[in-house]
Amino acid sequence: QVQLVESGGGLVQAGGSLRLSCAASGRRIDVMGWYRQAPGKQRELVATITSGGSTNYADSVKGRFTISRDNAKNTVYLQMNSSKPEDTAVYYCYADVGSTIKYVYWGQGTQVTVSS
Repeated sequence: QVQLVESGGGLVQAGGSLRLSCAASGRRIDVMGWYRQAPGKQRELVATITSGGSTNYADSVKGRFTISRDNAKNTVYLQMNSSKPEDTAVYYCYADVGSTIKYVYWGQGTQVTVSS
């Protein structure tokens, strides 16, 4: 079983920065990342990173957000720069393990609000 504990959400002005963290406990994680869900919208990918450091970003955050991870701490980070009001959402930490059978885990979510 994997538990994900998120921190770092809050209120930031447009153009500002925020850093989210998510610590995983239970076992080594293959892929970690972040998804977000704005009111009335579907949950969408923000960014993911593999244990080897390969990253994937949504086009809407490329060049502004940076995902990184500390494998020793089983922790993933999301550095959010040049924030925009449309980044306002609940951000969910994501983790998956396994290859043939993939197990997916989600954090409880942390609110990020970008004011204009």
